[in-house]
Amino acid sequence: MSIFKRIGNLFSKPEPPIQEKSMLKLAAGDICEVSLVTYEVVGRVHNRGRNAVVLTLQDGQHIAYLHIEERERIQYALYTPIDGRLDNPAEVPSILDLDDKSYHLEEEYEGNVLVKGRVPFLQDGEQHVWQYQSDDNFLLRIEWQNGRFMMYEGEDVIPADVKVIRAT
Repeated sequence: MSIFKRIGNLFSKPEPPIQEKSMLKLAAGDICEVSLVTYEVVGRVHNRGRNAVVLTLQDGQHIAYLHIEERERIQYALYTPIDGRLDNPAEVPSILDLDDKSYHLEEEYEGNVLVKGRVPFLQDGEQHVWQYQSDDNFLLRIEWQNGRFMMYEGEDVIPADVKVIRAT
């Protein structure tokens, strides 16, 4: 190696380390693990106003939804869709009784969302969300967008149980 090349290497900047992709940045085709189950990410709904993402996860035929929100710390909740119907977004109650559980309204918000991949709502737009919690820490989530309701039940997931396996 010539002396000029050695001197040039002294002054050149080192290559920046490749940053690991966070769960908030995952997109369709990525692989993650939640509570020891490996899922492929097949869709993504991003609410920029809240720094929140709902990932559509698929494990074989099983579909689940991982809600990720960055506040003081990153919070995770894993949901599965349930059957249910509401008629009017203005009449969503503050207490819901489902399967001998009472869910109490914790938070209600709305915001613009961007959708990619296979998700329950196929268009970007304004989305209204109601998040409930029962006394035994089970969660219920109701989403309304473009005249359609979706309901999910789930539970919180600790951050140690969520990791990126492969990201593109």
